[in-house]
Amino acid sequence: MQIYLPIAELPVNVLLMLGLGGAVGFLSGMFGVGGGFLMTPLLIFAGVPSAVAVATGANPLIASSITGTIAQARRKNLDTKLGLFLLGGGAVGAFGGVLIIRYLRQIGQVDLFVSLLYVVFMGAVGSMMLVESLRALRKVRRGQPSGKRTGRHGWLHGLPFKTRFPASKLYISAIPPVLAGVLVGVMSGVMGVGGGFILVPILIYLLHVPTNVAVGTSLFQIIFVSAITTVLQAAMNQTVDIALALLLMLGGAFGAQVGAAAGQKLRAEELRLLLALLVLAVGLRLGVNLVMPGEIFSVTSAGF
Repeated sequence: MQIYLPIAELPVNVLLMLGLGGAVGFLSGMFGVGGGFLMTPLLIFAGVPSAVAVATGANPLIASSITGTIAQARRKNLDTKLGLFLLGGGAVGAFGGVLIIRYLRQIGQVDLFVSLLYVVFMGAVGSMMLVESLRALRKVRRGQPSGKRTGRHGWLHGLPFKTRFPASKLYISAIPPVLAGVLVGVMSGVMGVGGGFILVPILIYLLHVPTNVAVGTSLFQIIFVSAITTVLQAAMNQTVDIALALLLMLGGAFGAQVGAAAGQKLRAEELRLLLALLVLAVGLRLGVNLVMPGEIFSVTSAGF
């Protein structure tokens, strides 16, 4: 069964789009990432134009992140105060990201720029997460404490505008969370991602937020940053395909609940390892597409 997408200007298989939404929702609930880092490349692989994939990819993150946040909040894995600081920066960053996409469309470089960004970010973040998670797993097997403890003193404690985040058991400056939100907002506008694959590592490794709380808080801010990004993309670039977004949202809402339940059965170290492998796999796939040539030659009749 196929449906025609008016903005993307191509027909797609309905079951395939529902399946993509379900898979991304599962990742959202399990890892606390919006799943846009996987959704946008998959839509591009399916033939959806990059500008439409980026703009529409942020939309289904809203549905999956809402259901994922509800599931995490029930388990008390949400720091609302920290999420609001992240959201403040995210709104500013999202506006800047949408402006960047608008400029890239004008000069005709959206496809190349988006693909390069994915390869760079996926490779860097995935590699760091893989190394850290493997080290943490080795410590667990040896009976040693794994990961960094919250409350450790470092350069963050020297910054001004300190505030308490009770759910995360932190007393740090508000500046790093806001700056992290700006970064995530820019990525949401430029790459069509919720930014969870960047934000979760920042919360865990830089701010020392407990892994489970980082997951729930990441989902919380993704809801609002993705909504802001979608509205801006629709108003400024006219690249949001509502028909496609609805299909992805339907699948995502169901997948997020399943993912949240599955995530509770794994240790924090195992979750980080799986997320690292997934991030690296997506980056590698896009990298191969950039360096491997398409169809250079074609065989036609010579007319003899």
